[in-house]
Formats: sequence, structure tokens, C-alpha cells
Amino acid sequence: MRNGATELKQVIYKKGDIIETTIIDISHTGEGIGKTDAFTWFIKNTVIGDSVKALVMKTKKSYGYARLLEISRESSDRILPKCDIARKCGGCSLQEMSYESELKLKENMVYNNLIRIGGFSKEELSTKFLPIIGGKTPFRYRNKAQFPIGKNKDGKIIAGFYAGGTHSIIEVNDCVIGVKENKEILDIILEFMKSNKIEPYDEKEHKGLIRHVLIRKGFYTHELMVCLVINGITLPKNKILVDNLKKIKGVVSICLNINIEKTNVILGNEVITLYGRDYIFDNIGDIKFQISPLSFFQVNPAQTKVLYDKVMEFATLTGNETVWDLYCGIGSISLFLAKKAKKVYAIEVIERAINDARENARINNIENVEFFVGKAEEILPRIYKEYSAKKNHLDMIKPDVIVVDPPRKGCDIACLNTMLEMSPKRIVYVSCDSSTFARDLKYLCENGYALQRVQPVDQFARTMHVEGVAELIRTTCYFPQK
Repeated sequence: MRNGATELKQVIYKKGDIIETTIIDISHTGEGIGKTDAFTWFIKNTVIGDSVKALVMKTKKSYGYARLLEISRESSDRILPKCDIARKCGGCSLQEMSYESELKLKENMVYNNLIRIGGFSKEELSTKFLPIIGGKTPFRYRNKAQFPIGKNKDGKIIAGFYAGGTHSIIEVNDCVIGVKENKEILDIILEFMKSNKIEPYDEKEHKGLIRHVLIRKGFYTHELMVCLVINGITLPKNKILVDNLKKIKGVVSICLNINIEKTNVILGNEVITLYGRDYIFDNIGDIKFQISPLSFFQVNPAQTKVLYDKVMEFATLTGNETVWDLYCGIGSISLFLAKKAKKVYAIEVIERAINDARENARINNIENVEFFVGKAEEILPRIYKEYSAKKNHLDMIKPDVIVVDPPRKGCDIACLNTMLEMSPKRIVYVSCDSSTFARDLKYLCENGYALQRVQPVDQFARTMHVEGVAELIRTTCYFPQK
């Protein structure tokens, strides 16, 4: 056992060694971080403050990975997980940490990245960094679940989730961050498969019929969708299944998604309706959304409303503004903005999402929003260049506000530079990755903008993901380097 040698250069760890350490931090992937000598260890299923023994699994020059063997002294932040397979599943990396501690961890992660990556000072953030907004509960918040279907070692048909980094299915009877109806629906489907000898999909052999079960619930409307993803074009004896699923309160949509490709992509492009509609409705605030099996929709509607309200607050719209919404998805933020703006322009690369956005605008009788299909880093510079040369549509190329909600990789530099050239009075930056969030805020603040407020929002309880919203105000004009 290696416990703290005095000669740091002589300490060499190898696979199979047992180490003792105290967890001092959590990595961005949810692993506990401990140290022995100058060596850093990443250990899953640990909480800050735990003293642990762990088995060395892999080492690099100055860090390594170890498997938890024993908790010698439990952290005061440690709780019993609600899910008895949390460690096996790996979907929730923070099940054993109190929610209060989880929120503080996430708040610190955003704050520290703003200092370390963004270059903002503690003095500056002391008046501009707002306390994280957590959910009312860290459980039962997800309105969507995708369950792979397979067999266990005994040949029993099971539903569950893939273990971290694998395609081995961990059987899950009731995921505690999903809705209660999931279990009832899965029980019916699995019994139907067993009774009618319908085989689950085997991805190695590319045989079997049922690949996944997708379940969506409208938290506002209480409507339920059940969609079976199949490796075929028909489901034998589907009327039996439909009749049983119809008995569940709220089920208004039962459909098949056709995916006969040898691929890890879950959904195919074709949907066949077996019962009711091929979509459900749900609301975020007073905006109504039509959601199909293929639609992207925020999985935590309660906290999404909190997030969007914060975006609206930071945008400070009066009804006379022109706004751009970049990386708009199905236009959920765009439609919120359009309610209080003069005109909204929005860009999204996925054409199917834009089709959903246009349909949702129609459903809500919103006419002051225009959607463009393409990459924001290509469409925005092209429009700016085209209309700058024509010297018309000045409101379009000189907007009052730009809202940007990019993927985890953050904004492309071409997009950032065009935003700067457009020189809006205000930029509202929404992010699901605090490191690229800090990086892009730094760039914008080095080129004519000042940080006003930053608000972390917890969208994905029991995981390490956290949203951030920042308000930036233009202080000087941007002059791009030649």
C-alpha cells in the first residue's frame, strides 16, 4: 500500500496498487479527484470529503484512474442514492451527493472557468455572478427517455440504459429522473414481446426487431407518446400492444420509427402511426409546441422555463427591437423572443428542426420571426456581407440584440466576428458547457463588450451538466484586423 512517500520522484504507481486519498474536487465528467504526493487520481462514485481506498487501474505521467474499494470516512455531503443501480448505469454521476452540494459544485465550476479560462477577476464577478438556480426536485424531471431493448445473460428480454462507454444494457425498471409512466409502458411492451415471441434487436448480428423504446411526456398537457424503433417495416400483432398501451392515462400517440440501418444512430427518418397522432403537444410558458418522435425538445421543461425567462430578462426587450437567435433549434427561444420583439431572425443547421420551428410559429400565430437553414458561422457572415453591400435591411444587419445558444463546442470564430461586426447593443449568450462559455465570453469582452450578469441554471440534476446565461453590453465599436 502506498500512502505518502517523502521522495516524490521515487513514487511509481502501477496497476493493482492500492491507494488511500481524500476527495478534494469533482472532475467535469463526475469523477472524484484525490491526490497522493504530487499524483492526481480520478475515482468514480466518490464525493468531495470522502476518504477512500481505491485500486489503481491505469496511470499516466502525473495522474491515474482508480476503482473505489472502500469509503473509510464518508463526506457530510454523501447521501444514499435513490437509484439502486446508479453506479452500474453511469447516467447519473452525482446520485450520491446531496442536491445542495451538487448545486454548489456546479456553481463553482462555472465561476472557476470564468476566472481560469475567461480571465475575469473575482472582484468583477463579485457583483455580476448570480447564485445558481436549482430545480424544485432533482428527480422525475425528464420528459423524454430512450430505452435500448435487448437480452441479459439468461436470455431474458430487458430494457434499460447502456453502461458508460459500452453498449451493454443495464436493466432499469424505473429510472428516477424519468417520469413514473415509463415503467408501466415498458412492462407492457416487454410482456408483449415475451408473449408474442418478438425478438429484440442484436446489433452485432443485425437481427431482431425492436431496437429502442422512445417515450415522451408533455408536462403541461400530460400527453404521452410511445414510439417503438424497429429493425423492419411492420410490428406483428401490433393491435394487441396498442390496445394495452391505450389503457394508460394520457397516451395519445403510439407509433413506429423505422430504422433498418446497421448503425448506432437510434432513430430513422420514417414514422408510422399506429394510434392517435404522430406527435404530442406541450407548453413552455405560454408557447405551445408540437413534438414528434424526431423533434428536439428540452428534456426539463420546468427549468427550461426558468432559463428562458432569464434570457428574456437579460435581453430587456420593449417591443421595438430586432433580434437574431443563433443555433435556434426548433425555435423555442426564438418564439419567446418574438412575443416581445419587433422582429426575430433565427438560424439552425438542422433542416428538420427549422421545419418544426416554422410549424410551432404557425401554431402560436407568431408571424414576426424568420428562419434560415444552415450553419450560423456561414449564414450570418453571408447575410451581413450581402446586405451591407446593398445598404438596405439595416435593422437586419444592425440588430439590437443577438441571442446565441451554441452546441458544447461553443461558437465558431467566424460567427463571433460577424456578431462583433453587427455590433448589437446587447448579446445574450446561453451555454451548456462552462469552459467554451468562458472562452467565448473572453473573446467578446476583449473586442468591445462588457460582462453585465452571469446566471447558472441547473437543467440536468444528478449529472455534471449545467447551463449558463450571460448578458453582455456593447462598450466600443469593433474594428476587425485587416
